[in-house]
Amino acid sequence: MELRQLKYFVAAAKSLNFSTAAKSLNITQSTLSQQIKQLENELGDDLFYRTSHEVTLTESGSALLPYAIKTVSDADNCRQRVDDIKSISSGSLNIGVTYSFGQILIETIFNFTKLYPGIKLSIYYKTMEELSEMLQKRELDFFLAFRPAENSRDIEHQVLFNNSLAAIMRYGHPLAQKESVTFSDLEPYTFVMPSKGLQARNTFDEIFRYEERRLKVNIEINEVNMLLKLVESSNLLSILSESTIHNYTDLKAVPINSPQNEMQGCIHFLKNDYRKHSAVEFIKMLRESDTVKKYCMIG
Repeated sequence: MELRQLKYFVAAAKSLNFSTAAKSLNITQSTLSQQIKQLENELGDDLFYRTSHEVTLTESGSALLPYAIKTVSDADNCRQRVDDIKSISSGSLNIGVTYSFGQILIETIFNFTKLYPGIKLSIYYKTMEELSEMLQKRELDFFLAFRPAENSRDIEHQVLFNNSLAAIMRYGHPLAQKESVTFSDLEPYTFVMPSKGLQARNTFDEIFRYEERRLKVNIEINEVNMLLKLVESSNLLSILSESTIHNYTDLKAVPINSPQNEMQGCIHFLKNDYRKHSAVEFIKMLRESDTVKKYCMIG
């Protein structure tokens, strides 16, 4: 049984399409089929059901898949460890971000790429659920998001800074002069809110579930930049984390007066998993950035 065969098997099992898997591996479909057939012969059982219409895993294929994924991942980690020992001069770093954290990353991205131009950075904007799934599939090295209500068995959360939900408004809004606001202050105004499923909305629904009915929500959007543009150009309000509007000079975050209104910005890793030197260095630079220090002082 060869590592290459397991890698081919994993690719085919994930896509359940030999043509797609072969393209992702940069090999011919006949090569893929041949290698998987050799693996099946060695194991003495079929790993796939193949018909003219579809490909599915057999019982043996389903049993093998988690072990094959771990073996391929462990081999990749071995190679990565050797590369890391040599230097942080090449390789890749895959970072996930929920929408509230986009602005917080910008300073560190610029500084990191100046120091380590050979590292390819890939940034993924997704929901908390999507990022958790990507991390567990090892498609990410880590991701940034607020701490979820329930801890995961497989994911470790390291606190980066403290934050809170706030009423977001343009500086010319009638409430912009207030130090903080209550829900009674917010009731007369119309809101544009992030769609359900985005982390800021999930947090709001969890903390203020009994207050939500008091707000006039006329618009829901799953794209935060568009939401903020609407707030900038009108008297619409929104409720987001304070950190969301970092670098937005025309917007103000006014804290909501509530003892429960606290959130922890966290770095999320797989538990007991290898961490690239480049990931460790990026996180160190992020913790030392002026942006994060600002929110540490606020917290």
